[in-house]
Amino acid sequence: MADNISKFTVRTEPELLKKFRFVAEYNARSANREMEVLMKRHVAEFEKKYGKIDVQ
Repeated sequence: MADNISKFTVRTEPELLKKFRFVAEYNARSANREMEVLMKRHVAEFEKKYGKIDVQ
C-alpha cells in the first residue's frame, strides 16, 4: 500500500453497511472504492458551490 494513503474508520449500522456493500458491488467497486468515489463527488460539489478548499 502506498505511503500517502490515509486510513479512516466509519461506524454505522450493520444493515446500512450491507446495503452499501450491495451498491458498491453493483457498481463493480469495493466498499472502500465506492466510499472514495462518493467522497470525491461530495467535495467537488462543495467546491463548485463555495470555492476551492485550500488544505495547505
